[in-house]
Amino acid sequence: MNQPLRLWGGRFGAEPDPSLTRLSRSEPSYFRLAPYDLAGSRAHIRELGRAGLLDDGEIATILRAIDEVAQQHAAGLIEPWPEDEDVHTFLERVLTQKLGPLGGKIRAGRSRNDQAANDLKLFLRHRARTLMTELMALQDALVAQAQAHKATPVPGVTHLQAAQPITFGHHLLAHAQAFSRDAGRLMDWDARNAVSPLGAAALAGSAIALNPELSAEELGYDASFENSVDAVGARDHVAEFLFVAAMLAVHLSRLAEEIVIWCTQPYRWISLHDSFATGSSIMPQKKNPDIAELTRGRSARLIGGVTTMLAALKSLPLSYNRDLAEDKRAAFEAVDGLALVLPAMAGMVATMTVETETMRKAASQGFTLATEVADFLARKGVPFSTAHDITGALVRLCEERDCELHEIDDADLAAVDPRLTPDIREHLTLEAALDARMARGGTSPARVAEQIERLSRDLARQRAWALEYRGPTP
Repeated sequence: MNQPLRLWGGRFGAEPDPSLTRLSRSEPSYFRLAPYDLAGSRAHIRELGRAGLLDDGEIATILRAIDEVAQQHAAGLIEPWPEDEDVHTFLERVLTQKLGPLGGKIRAGRSRNDQAANDLKLFLRHRARTLMTELMALQDALVAQAQAHKATPVPGVTHLQAAQPITFGHHLLAHAQAFSRDAGRLMDWDARNAVSPLGAAALAGSAIALNPELSAEELGYDASFENSVDAVGARDHVAEFLFVAAMLAVHLSRLAEEIVIWCTQPYRWISLHDSFATGSSIMPQKKNPDIAELTRGRSARLIGGVTTMLAALKSLPLSYNRDLAEDKRAAFEAVDGLALVLPAMAGMVATMTVETETMRKAASQGFTLATEVADFLARKGVPFSTAHDITGALVRLCEERDCELHEIDDADLAAVDPRLTPDIREHLTLEAALDARMARGGTSPARVAEQIERLSRDLARQRAWALEYRGPTP
């Protein structure tokens, strides 16, 4: 008859109290680490062979059993028992049932401490690639919309007030730049943390697994740990991943907020595709940007995850403590949240319709071309402080006349200041204002096109990084 397995307890004279068992047992979601635990076990079995604890036949037998368990688990044919304390206990129990006494050799030279650190690190390194792929889809959508609207005027705003005309493509690429930095943070995180903890055992290193660098290479790491205490006791790689995820979520939230605003009746700059919007249960006319709102809300939870991890680490002595189990809860929520949000946001952006005429009309309202007047005067040698005052006086006159800058007549221009000559009118168009911003990074359509080209090259680097991963990918 199959019996539950416990990886500890030989020195205890009483069974664990049920309250201890309930508290100690891993959350059900933690068992998703099974494929990564099995990958670590394959590497460890080969290390036991190098140490002389297993012969070639035993290695082959155990590896076949691990492959069978992996296939059965992926197919849903085996699941943890309520008595399985964690994923390590679950898998060792299943392997021991298959292998008999041979299964009892698997645990030699390792600890749940280095297994736990290794499992989550493998999970995060793998999922960093899948998140990158989803993040690239959002960047692709922003770049495609920017390409279509690299010359579409829209009012640029500061303090939510109309400021100067820019192109809608330029504004969308501002979001794409933030997401590109997020992608860079993922790659930087991985480069810094591609270090295997396997072989650190409980904390002192293993007296049996003496070649951790070979296990590290097999699992796709760049190196093995430098310090065994640090290998099992550190979780700054988790905290850093959570920060990267939270920063990405904040950038998603900022884009989401603007999409919500652009959909409102006062703006009506965009309309969402029906497949990426929802309605009201009572108001038949409603079309709501729920994806953007849900994204905005989800960012709060990811910000909380960083705080949770940092607080768990704050006063924690080295090396391993069970407090560190909080790493998985926060990491899974971050990964799962982004996996839901990113494809929805990418689809919403890719399919939204841009109301170009509405944008163009808004682009020159609110005296957004006032800076062109001040720049015109400055190019004539007028000190900018004086040019600023003259332009302010012209705006005040236009407000009194209830007209835009380009509608004022020549006599009124001269009355404000003689240096406001009629040739200023060639500067008081949206196209002139946009074309004038022709320095690198500016909103000139030509510069926007160059920005798209540079972002496309960066996206190619992101794709290459996502594809070059050598670790386990269940």
